Amino acid sequence: MSSDDDLPEVPSRRLMLKGALAAGALAAVPGVAEAAVPSSTPKAVPYVNPLVPQRADPHIHRHTDGFYYFTATVPEYDRIILRRSRTLNGLATATESVIWRAHPTGDMGAHIWAPELHRIGGKWYIYFASAPTEDVWKIRIWVLENSHPNPFKGTWVEKGQIKTAWETFSLDATTFTHRGTRYLAWAQHEPGMDNNTAVWLSEMANPWTLTGPQIRLSTPEYDWECIGHKVNEGPYVLQRNGRLFLTYSASATDWHYCIGLLTADADSDLMDPASWSKSPRPVFTSNDTTKQYGPGHNCFTVAEDGHTDVLVYHARQYKEITGDPLNDPNRHTRVQKLGWKADGTPDFGIPVADTAKPGA
Repeated sequence: MSSDDDLPEVPSRRLMLKGALAAGALAAVPGVAEAAVPSSTPKAVPYVNPLVPQRADPHIHRHTDGFYYFTATVPEYDRIILRRSRTLNGLATATESVIWRAHPTGDMGAHIWAPELHRIGGKWYIYFASAPTEDVWKIRIWVLENSHPNPFKGTWVEKGQIKTAWETFSLDATTFTHRGTRYLAWAQHEPGMDNNTAVWLSEMANPWTLTGPQIRLSTPEYDWECIGHKVNEGPYVLQRNGRLFLTYSASATDWHYCIGLLTADADSDLMDPASWSKSPRPVFTSNDTTKQYGPGHNCFTVAEDGHTDVLVYHARQYKEITGDPLNDPNRHTRVQKLGWKADGTPDFGIPVADTAKPGA
């Protein structure tokens, strides 16, 4: 996701303090002064990396209450967890709560993958992938809803499966809005196609229902997208500088895993595949110098200053894996500043090296 639910528009921020009167008026609005426009610019603090060990497919939502909310895939694939902190580094030591567990039998019983937390229409929603306990690779997209203002409280109601065009392997749903329309992007296998998954897009009727039709934005075609498996998955959207940047992850989940990029003009028809251009090379890859391998399944958030874009992703600290990479638990959540090039496109750089955690 990117969207109005998570990331403020940068750099043209509408909330600008021009004097003490403006500051006082803004502070009277609950949550605004704290989350959107800090009263003073916080001193930049180096990020702790890895931020959260053994948490893959990370999603961080910066809410208007001033908290960062974190969820991710756990190695056991059996539950959905949630943390929150007023700082990104604080997520490393924040209390982790289990807000939902896999069913003992039937649907939503296995492979609980890639949860994302979104605030839509005054309610909380979690999108995640799962399979029945009796057929663990029959993976589909499911939705939870919570009407309580605090996602750690209230009841998470199962809204059911998101029905796509086909009953095929599907996962990694994310949602965003653009000019008043809500969209869902996700990964799915298309019948008759020689691939594992492609990236798809559809408008939404409500947070758990697609309007259709769904369009294919990208399918694995370059060599770097087809190593181990022919995979395009984990889409996420960032809206900046008059464009929509949709990242996705490609290839198997070992050290070949990497991030690709699609771009659309903000004035274009997002439901026209021709509106999206695909970068011929990956934008974020493994790095032997910093010893980070298989970076991917990213999202974006903003730093505590409310302005600086932050890249959130997972990676491993070693290259060689014994057995199936999905059985290796050491995909760690990492964060780093996202740069911008002179032409207004994102500059991902390289995965940063591990850092020593600061003292208490």
